[in-house]
Amino acid sequence: METIDPPASVLCREVRDRRGRVYRVGESDVELLGRGRIWMVVLPWVGMAGISGAAYAFVAAQAGLRAAHQWGGDLYWPAGLWALAQAAVAVPAGRLRESGRLPARTAMTTGALGTLAGYLALALAPGLGPARLAFALCAGAGAGLVHATCLTLPGRWWPERRGGPTGLVASGLAVGAVPFLLRPVADAEPRVLLAAAGVAGSLAVAGAGRLFRDPPRNWWPPRPDPLSVPPDPVARRARDKNPPAVRHLTLQQAAPSPVLWLMWLCLLGAAGVTVLGLVLQVRYAQQLDINPESVWPAAVAGGAAAAVAGALSDRSGRRTALIAACLLLGAAQFGVLIAARTGSGVTLLGCTAATATAGVTALALVTALAADHFGENHHASVHGLLIGAWLLPVAAGCGTDAAGYAARHPHAASLLAGCTGLACAALALFLKAPGRLSVRRIVPNPHPLGEEMA
Repeated sequence: METIDPPASVLCREVRDRRGRVYRVGESDVELLGRGRIWMVVLPWVGMAGISGAAYAFVAAQAGLRAAHQWGGDLYWPAGLWALAQAAVAVPAGRLRESGRLPARTAMTTGALGTLAGYLALALAPGLGPARLAFALCAGAGAGLVHATCLTLPGRWWPERRGGPTGLVASGLAVGAVPFLLRPVADAEPRVLLAAAGVAGSLAVAGAGRLFRDPPRNWWPPRPDPLSVPPDPVARRARDKNPPAVRHLTLQQAAPSPVLWLMWLCLLGAAGVTVLGLVLQVRYAQQLDINPESVWPAAVAGGAAAAVAGALSDRSGRRTALIAACLLLGAAQFGVLIAARTGSGVTLLGCTAATATAGVTALALVTALAADHFGENHHASVHGLLIGAWLLPVAAGCGTDAAGYAARHPHAASLLAGCTGLACAALALFLKAPGRLSVRRIVPNPHPLGEEMA
């Protein structure tokens, strides 16, 4: 991982808390970066929006490719392989990032090149088979590198309140779809659209990645002091609700902890409900004589709202916010059934926005929770394991007939999705940091010092 070597004039020291965790204090973000650390939120957001925009271009162009170029068969299964390629590179990329062999700038540049190669192949290759394979593998691996780098970087620069920065970066997943809501863009010639999206997305990713930097290991901002109670009430509440990890755990050390796998299951369920819910909401829009294209602006607006939810988690606590997001996700699926029964299009669009908000928020909060529970030094590989849970439902929905089966049985699928969302909220109740002693478990000494001396 490429970290910054501070100038000789910058004084820093390492301090330990009562549990032995090391904090490196004394260096400000401006001294390390030459600019404010807010850039390590804005630039990853640009990279995330760029790579997600390229993904939405494939969805917008696949129907035109089939009709205009006589490409038979289903073009969605390459999207499933694309998602699997992302999951496959996440953990190895995280290990390389932690070891320093894959700096953030190199990861972003490699991801941009993979995206460019995949989309140009899909746009220009004469044969369907090679085009599908090149897109799925090259663009998928490139997107995996970009996602793993962009989502984990803000938490390292904002260790004292990482919820808001991580939520803002995750909202780039939805913002990347904005250009494709415009009719001239969506109706463009499909191969031109894919080539343009690949070039634009790769330029955005590579340009933002040129300025990426990782902080030194164990870095903590000068304020608030990690060893004392912050005087600022906002900072004190954020520390109380989201205490830092007891120690930094590698993926091998974190794997035996049940908390890691509960996070994995919670994210798997949230992703599955989000993907299934959006598919069903398009189906219900057709039944209610609503233009299905009106569903996507509501979903994009909802996904962008994850930035606000992430910031609120810094005050309310990330576990509490995750429970609320999963409850909202499950309730939205039951709301869809009410909208179908009453014929209310407004209710349906509101449930769509809630589904997108809760789904993207769950991704951001689980990413931030992983750093809160297992530390920042090895967050990349831990996140690589967790992101696989987010991508598996995408792969299953694109590469199998699961989405078609759900569309044929929408009521049963909506009930299943709603119950799954509530189950995810129940799982989130047990997400407690390993090694942190709960106040309720502290038992008073049955033989106080005074009695023993007496």
